[in-house]
Amino acid sequence: MILNSTQLDKYLGKHISYFCGRTGYISDSDNHCAHFVSHALKINYGTTCATMSHGAKLAASLRVQELFSHCPEVGNWDEKPNDVTQCFIFITAANHVNLESKRMDNIPRKHIGIFCQGYIWHYSNTKDKVIKQALNEFSNHYRSPYNSLFWGSLPPEVQFAGEFDNV
Repeated sequence: MILNSTQLDKYLGKHISYFCGRTGYISDSDNHCAHFVSHALKINYGTTCATMSHGAKLAASLRVQELFSHCPEVGNWDEKPNDVTQCFIFITAANHVNLESKRMDNIPRKHIGIFCQGYIWHYSNTKDKVIKQALNEFSNHYRSPYNSLFWGSLPPEVQFAGEFDNV
């Protein structure tokens, strides 16, 4: 699948309720980074918003570590191949990631975004909306030691969701 910034820019400033029609799981007190990415790319394995609430809209994955484990390839960000121009980007503590087994521990300080054309689109849980950042901004999402960056190739089944009719 080929993503581009024009597609992803359509999501800027949108609250999670724009993507998810499940009113039981759109609270601003919940962490929505994986939730946004999963609705935007139609990913629905592991724990989903459907398992956490009721509603008729499509379900989307909720857990960063489950998305990490489904990536065909993962690695340290600074070792990402140059030809990988779109992928997931993860930030967390390095000692909570095992690249060989594609395992990320379920700790509170982990975050995910979509890297495309040099920028990262992700759900800001403090601003309660989708934002776009350069790598140097995203890398400051957490302080050390929770600021190690990792990449993950997009699973082959992902699709760009396009427009949503939840609003």
